Amino acid sequence: MARFELKLPKMGESVAEATITNWLKEVGDKIEADEAVLEIATDKVDSEVPSEVSGTLVEKLFGKDDLVQVGQTIAIIETEGGVEISSSFLVDKVIEDEPAPAEAAEIEKTIEAAQETTATPNDFAQETSGSDKFFSPLVKNIAKEEGVSVTELENIQGSGKDGRVTKEDILKYIEDRKSGVVAAPKAVQETVNETVAAKAEEPKAAESKTPVAKAVEPVAQKSQQTVPVSVNGGDEIIEMDRMRKLISGYMVASVQTSAHVQSFIEVDVTNIVKWRDKVKTAFEKREGEKLTFTPIMMEAVAKALKDFPGMNISVDGEYIIKKKNINLGMAAALPNGNLIVPVIKNADQLNLVGMAKAVNDLGNRAKTGKLKPDDTQGGTYTVTNVGTFGSVFGTPIINQPQVGILALGAIRKVPAVIETPEGDFIGIRQKMFLSHSYDHRVVDGALGGSFVKRVAEYLEAFDVERDF
Repeated sequence: MARFELKLPKMGESVAEATITNWLKEVGDKIEADEAVLEIATDKVDSEVPSEVSGTLVEKLFGKDDLVQVGQTIAIIETEGGVEISSSFLVDKVIEDEPAPAEAAEIEKTIEAAQETTATPNDFAQETSGSDKFFSPLVKNIAKEEGVSVTELENIQGSGKDGRVTKEDILKYIEDRKSGVVAAPKAVQETVNETVAAKAEEPKAAESKTPVAKAVEPVAQKSQQTVPVSVNGGDEIIEMDRMRKLISGYMVASVQTSAHVQSFIEVDVTNIVKWRDKVKTAFEKREGEKLTFTPIMMEAVAKALKDFPGMNISVDGEYIIKKKNINLGMAAALPNGNLIVPVIKNADQLNLVGMAKAVNDLGNRAKTGKLKPDDTQGGTYTVTNVGTFGSVFGTPIINQPQVGILALGAIRKVPAVIETPEGDFIGIRQKMFLSHSYDHRVVDGALGGSFVKRVAEYLEAFDVERDF
């Protein structure tokens, strides 16, 4: 029998780690090649990790909610044959019939290293699994050995990515606690009680013994009290899923970070509607793709961003970063009601056919959960189509660290004044609203309004004689 190392695969240049959200296979289960073994999650995308070989799962080196680095071994699969291999060697195609001694030794070291940094299932690990924060197996082990409670662990200010607690953070906390710089939570009440008792023994404070105790007791208990939630017999309490918690955090952080302001403009898209009705069948027949309004709108936004590069920026503290590439985020609703924003890279370099293919591809993969982490990274400006749900316009929240987001309203037939050389008259036109939310810290009304006006001008000047 051979032992195959299942490693966390590389998921994109900007992704270095992922969290295990669910094991689809248990130890002893049979696994077919390309069958999913576990589910993982990055900051925005959930995906599955398939096995590259057929065999039996004999060991899981990480548990649910553990943070795993790209390239780390996460499981051992026993296969037929006598060669011990790893997934990284299979990808690089450097494994022959039998591994060289040096390679075999390196594999053994990898397994040992993974086992050393993996938390053994215990009560402490189960307690931390209920926490909103992620802790690496190494941090969990150190905390358990040093008697650091889950409450203490959650209150440590982490210096790692997204505020995660690193090895250095917890070791410093333990050192500070031993030196008296910080006190363990369990010792707080004892300290308060000792202080009250000492005050009570002082002759001059004898009369104030009861008031002191009454004054201190509520303070000690205050942190343990929670605000009760009022529900009745017909109410249902549902915990947010992981993605909804992330979205909630992103939205609150964006409102707290950016000074949101909006500009609205109405656009006559009659020519676009007529042109699309005329060519959509031929387009689908030739390109094998459906032609929606979204790629036409995206094309206009990309052109406007080239005209107004001040909208294609991000903010980092007191610095403004001008982006070289125009990468358009496309907000998409998932079947479960959550939201995700895949990104069309270098959108200004795509013609209408290329834009349509990119929009359809990202939209379809978003609905089926097939997006890769890199598909949601690197956006410089975002477009959201609120008209899909019948909304005339909206006030979308900026996707940080970008400085603008455009909402596309529903296209409606409305009576409008039509100007002609012979005079004005009333006619039926196809119109929609564009709602532009922008960050007033760095984007003033002149720029924010001019940008959305330029998008409108490109849409209204659409060439009905153009080819696709």
